[in-house]
Parts: sequence; structure tokens; C-alpha cells
Amino acid sequence: MAELRISTQARMGRKRVRAAVIAVAFGLALSGCTESFRDHGFIPPQEELDAVTIGQDTRDSLGQNLGRPAGEGVIGETTWFYSQYRVRSYAWRAPEIVSRDIVAVSFADNGTVSNVETYTLADGQIVDISRRVTESSIREVSIFRQVIGNFGRINVGELVNANN
Repeated sequence: MAELRISTQARMGRKRVRAAVIAVAFGLALSGCTESFRDHGFIPPQEELDAVTIGQDTRDSLGQNLGRPAGEGVIGETTWFYSQYRVRSYAWRAPEIVSRDIVAVSFADNGTVSNVETYTLADGQIVDISRRVTESSIREVSIFRQVIGNFGRINVGELVNANN
């Protein structure tokens, strides 16, 4: 009778361990399906943007009051871009940008602020990126070919006149 009780208790213990392992595996599988968010970038608070005076504030005053942005215009320093966005990741799906705010501060030729504009994700447009590669017309030529190729271009008359 004692043997039967021990084997029954052993079986019950194994069932509990198995149930606990299954519960932990199920919990880990479910936790992988929860969405996670990552925030990137910085835009100044609206109160600070409202304090910007068009025609009076300069790059230096904005740099002190708002901080310098992570991005500037491509040509010169005509525009400063402050950007902030939020990315959602969910299980096996590709990450998705769920919110994006961009503040563009434009400067006049004299260096003062000429315009402050705010854009959101709804204002954006999808831009298709072309994966085409432009072929180069430059050929790789070895040093030996360059030296041999220059022999026909040497003008002996110019060398003689240059030495006199």
C-alpha cells in the first residue's frame, strides 16, 4: 500500500511540474505578443515654440532657448528640423511608425527666424525609394596601364623647350 501511495504522489508531482512548465511557456509566448513602443528624437514643447518671435529671434537665440536640432537643411543653414517619432513593434510584424511630429524653423537671409511650421504623420507623403544604381563610366586602370598609356601623350618638343 505504501508503494502505491508513493507512486501516486510521484505521478501527481510530475503532473504539477508539467503543468507549471506549460503555464510558464504559455506566459512567455503571450508576452512575446505584447506591443512595445520606442520613442526617438526631440521637439521643443509648444510653450517654447510659441515664445519664438519671427523676425527677431536668431539661430543663436534659438540655440540657447530651444537647443540645436539634430537636423538642418541640406543647403546651408536655411532651415532647422526638430523631429520626434514613436515606433510600435508587435510580435513578428515589422515595426511601424505610429506618430511623427516635425517642427521646421526657417531663417531669412539676415539670420532671423522667418517661419515656424509643424508637420505630423498625417501631413507626410510616402516616398518610393529607387533601388537603381547609376553605373560609373570610370574604369579601374592599373598603374602599369596608366604609365604605358601616357607614353603616346608625351610631347618631346615641350620637354626640350622646358629645359632650356
